Amino acid sequence: MLLVLCLSADGCLRPARLEAPAAPPRATANAPARLDPRVAQVRQRFSRYHTGLSASEIEILAHTLVEECRRHQVDPSLVLGVVQIESGFYNFAMSDKGALGLMQIMPTTGRAMARRLGVPWAGPETLFDPVVNVRLGIAYLAQLEANFGRMDVALAAYNWGPGRIGARLRRGEVLPRRYAENVLAAYGAHAARAARSESEWTRPEAGVLTSAATNPSTAAIAASSPAR
Repeated sequence: MLLVLCLSADGCLRPARLEAPAAPPRATANAPARLDPRVAQVRQRFSRYHTGLSASEIEILAHTLVEECRRHQVDPSLVLGVVQIESGFYNFAMSDKGALGLMQIMPTTGRAMARRLGVPWAGPETLFDPVVNVRLGIAYLAQLEANFGRMDVALAAYNWGPGRIGARLRRGEVLPRRYAENVLAAYGAHAARAARSESEWTRPEAGVLTSAATNPSTAAIAASSPAR
């Protein structure tokens, strides 16, 4: 079950500002800018949903998501799949178990990951900063994959908790599959769109990136797990 957090009129839970990642390279007379098609694809996906974010926040988020995926060697399309299943791309989503934000991170997990990464932590509302949320969520997903050795198991651990999944593995029990299957199905759809987008992006002028991809997004996969 997915609940949305009701914000007050002054938006007190919404981060006042986001820290932008390093600016993309600028075009010069001899070297036109090479804009990242993955950033453009991520931006496009978020822009087609009700996120609760401004266009400038989505722009910063797209750069951050791709940058952090490169850092942790995670496919951005997989992260989009997690975001789709977890929050439906709504930044201020909150589950009935208390998981918050785009990647539906539990505050205890968020605090631990923030400490590990050196990210300032100001309480659970920190997870409503989309840049912080994806930084922590991507790092956590990469950590789970490293610990369990398989992404499907890592996804089960992301949803059910690594302790519960580790205990099931030790007892030789069958792991829950629904959440991982839903995320991987969404991942496949986003990866297919990314491949099409990369073949359609053109650079008619130096520093200009355009796309012929204009089809509306397909319906989101409506799936959730009661685990959290």
